[in-house]
Amino acid sequence: MMKRLVAALALAAAPLHAQSFDVTAIGVRGGVDDGNLTAWMIAPHGDKRAVMCDAGSLVNGIEAARAKGSLKGSRETILHDDIRGYMISHAHLDHLAGMLIAAPDDSKKPIYVLPSVGQKILDSYFNWDAWANFTDRGKAPALGNYRLTDLTPGETRPIDGTAMTLTAYPLAHGGVESTAFLVSTNEASLLCLGDTGPDSLEKQPRLRELWQAVAPRVRERNLKAIIIEVSYASERPDKQLFGHLTPAYLLRSLHELEAAADGKGALKGLPIIVSHIKPALSGPDPRVTILRELNAGNDLGVRFILPDQGQRWAF
Repeated sequence: MMKRLVAALALAAAPLHAQSFDVTAIGVRGGVDDGNLTAWMIAPHGDKRAVMCDAGSLVNGIEAARAKGSLKGSRETILHDDIRGYMISHAHLDHLAGMLIAAPDDSKKPIYVLPSVGQKILDSYFNWDAWANFTDRGKAPALGNYRLTDLTPGETRPIDGTAMTLTAYPLAHGGVESTAFLVSTNEASLLCLGDTGPDSLEKQPRLRELWQAVAPRVRERNLKAIIIEVSYASERPDKQLFGHLTPAYLLRSLHELEAAADGKGALKGLPIIVSHIKPALSGPDPRVTILRELNAGNDLGVRFILPDQGQRWAF
């Protein structure tokens, strides 16, 4: 009886530690680092068929990851074959410039977007003025290299050519609709957020709604990691946040997720990758301040990760 009990407990605990996703930091910054802007390559663990969560930088980040040994193969193979599609959270350049620049040499693949985001991409970039129209819609001739795929909030769909699905949730970003993407396999999920401001400043309950949606996965220990932005240190005035988070606002919001997921200790051990930190042109590195503030307020037991371009993790 005791042996069976021990075996059952071990089996129940195994999913907490099983590796389900490989995540590669193709770009990690916001602001002026134009070769290192928000872009995350997500694949099932041990499976090269990946999707990008945003693509502010692309080929430059692929080269950085190859140099670190995080990605194998030529940059052509990685761009053409391994990356099976793009999830674009919103139409700001620091989240899609890499994809735009790579478009003439890219392979055919889908771009997953909320309808408002897709329309802004067509109006602002793929319009034969700013750039040729490499999509299958909009101003003629539509070259059709990219297939714009509209998402319905809260509805799950396959990520074509991969073993993953995605579910989109709207976010509020200083008057712009942004997106959080829940990427899932049969066993686990990972959450990648585009830019977002705190609900209290955005006057919309988008983060609260997102946390309510993913709380069951936290309770089941199914959510493997969260990628979320912190653009500025907490001393920055609210009126100068422009739809972004600080450590103080992130910690406050994560406490809401903890409460939605059954309270104290629900997030213990959960990796939180902190993205989109805006670098300073001079003076102290804001990453140092932001990490110090996050750790000082971390009574949640989460594991904050400040990534470098080209790094890779298995979650």
